[in-house]
Amino acid sequence: MSFMGMMKKKKESSPVSPLKKRRASWSQLWVNNHHQLLSSPPLNLASKFQSPTPPIAKSKTLLTDPTLLLSDLTLLSIIDKVPESHRKSLSLVCKRWLRLHGRLVRSIRVSDWGFLSSGRLISRFPNLDTVDLVSGCLISPPNSGILVNHRIVSFTVGLGTYQSWSFFEENLLPVEMVDRGLRTLADGCCSNLQKLVVTNTSELGLLNVAEECSRLQELELHKCSDSVLLGIGAFENLQILRLLGNVDGLYSSSVTDIGLMILAQGCKRLVKLELVGCEGGFDGVKEIGECCQMLEELTVCDHKMESGWLGGLRYCENLKTLKLVSCRKIDLDPGLGECLSCSCPALERLQLERCQLRDKNTVKALFKMCEAAREIVFQDCWGLDNDIFILATAFGRVKLLYLEGCSLLTTSGLESVVLHWQELEHLKVVSCKSIKDSEISPLLSALFSALVDLQWRPDTRSHLSSSLIGTGIGEKGGKFFKKT
Repeated sequence: MSFMGMMKKKKESSPVSPLKKRRASWSQLWVNNHHQLLSSPPLNLASKFQSPTPPIAKSKTLLTDPTLLLSDLTLLSIIDKVPESHRKSLSLVCKRWLRLHGRLVRSIRVSDWGFLSSGRLISRFPNLDTVDLVSGCLISPPNSGILVNHRIVSFTVGLGTYQSWSFFEENLLPVEMVDRGLRTLADGCCSNLQKLVVTNTSELGLLNVAEECSRLQELELHKCSDSVLLGIGAFENLQILRLLGNVDGLYSSSVTDIGLMILAQGCKRLVKLELVGCEGGFDGVKEIGECCQMLEELTVCDHKMESGWLGGLRYCENLKTLKLVSCRKIDLDPGLGECLSCSCPALERLQLERCQLRDKNTVKALFKMCEAAREIVFQDCWGLDNDIFILATAFGRVKLLYLEGCSLLTTSGLESVVLHWQELEHLKVVSCKSIKDSEISPLLSALFSALVDLQWRPDTRSHLSSSLIGTGIGEKGGKFFKKT
């Protein structure tokens, strides 16, 4: 055999290199096994190519953040003891603390509607029980730097010239968008939500919330109307309700007798009711009194009520507190004869704030209706002079009288009434400039000495408060005048 033949035979009989075989099959190997490689845990792959972490590195991590040794429950109890004003800064420590801080937040005021509609509100704060959406329902620039404070709501506005407050109503979110946001909120806070404040919603929005949030107890509806109240009856456990209808200079809406009747039929467990800028009259108030047997507190603010609505109060048999706030007219025609024949038997407190008290017939009817009250409060009421205040003798068993900002009432007018109240124990007189220390009579001084609590600051020049120290006035059984 020739030399060339031997070399050819040797080449054919020699085995193929394993490296060449591997190179030839890499692509096929990847195609066949890439699913297994992708499905394998990253930690297991990394452990094949990395050396094990030395114990020293772990100890350094624990020294840097020793809270890693604590469970979430333990760390939550620690953060819960930190004052609320400092908790927000704690949420900046790390992602874990941010998550734990969100679990402790119970109340929030939403100013960015996208934060709610995107679902981030629920994921960031999963345990909310109080949510205020009024500011978020207004389309306004978030960083304009111009904050407008109304007595009802605060919001930001952009630069420009505004002739009226109508821009608030014009820039509210559409009703459909507000309803969708309420649906998102109800789905996330179904088991926790107890108080909700919202504006420009519809009957459907309320039904969405009532369907999911059975524990809701307090509801505040801005820009409310009769049609919105059609969904109010779905809240089985509602106890506190605040309705804002027509608010001068902010927005306009209408709650009439129809709405009050719908409210009365649907909210049988109502304990507190506040009507702001609402209309209605005798029939609506009467229906509330007859249907809402658990109602204990009624607040009427800046009302647009029809004449004679005061007469409906006598049907509120369990009403304990009546508050009238910013009422330019209490009742143009109270039906004096009918009101004088009956009163609210369970009433304990009458509070009048920033009300016009110039009409004698109206004030007389109101005082007669509330003659069982034990606590009387007058704050910044216009027209409260001696002739009007003398009508307060209709209250027979007053224990507390609080006067603030009543500039027309004099010392003699105060004395003529309080001396008729044999059970008076608490007297507070603040910023009533016509009441003078120098005009205090011996009888009034003797009454002061028998009071349990006396706060006397009728004006800035009054020195009676400082001079009473150590005299015993204001303490039960104390003596002011001694026999000579």
